[in-house]
Amino acid sequence: MAKPDVGDLAPDFTLEGTAGPFTLSDHRGRRVVLLFYPGDDTTVCTKQFCSYRDREAEMAELDAVIVGISPQDMSSKRAFVDKHGLKTTLLADPGGRVASLYGVYLPRLKMAKRTVFVIDPEGRIAHRHGNFMSLSFDDVDALRQALERVGAP
Repeated sequence: MAKPDVGDLAPDFTLEGTAGPFTLSDHRGRRVVLLFYPGDDTTVCTKQFCSYRDREAEMAELDAVIVGISPQDMSSKRAFVDKHGLKTTLLADPGGRVASLYGVYLPRLKMAKRTVFVIDPEGRIAHRHGNFMSLSFDDVDALRQALERVGAP
């Protein structure tokens, strides 16, 4: 299966999350940011989601549904959220099924490549940005810039 890119219809999915079940198509009419990341409570991932927590007011101003997705299960997600007081909804993708749909799953390593997808209100991929080797992440300012390019819903 070819990995989806800008302009393509975003593959729909339902995953269990820290705020309950999440189905992408339920959010049509809104911009959605999918933050694929390698793993809960790892060094760079912790910095990433703590940076969003620390800039919670600015994250709220982005006017988008924002979720993090990684292959760990819900117990791992809950522990990660509880340990660091995280605010971003995290979705469990055991086995990397959804990450595979988006072309960012590394089966040998059992992890997702750190990649941001912005889904426009019509359900199309409007922005895609991967972070080489997953050693850096898109901060709040980078997310804001990506969303500004997509435009308001």
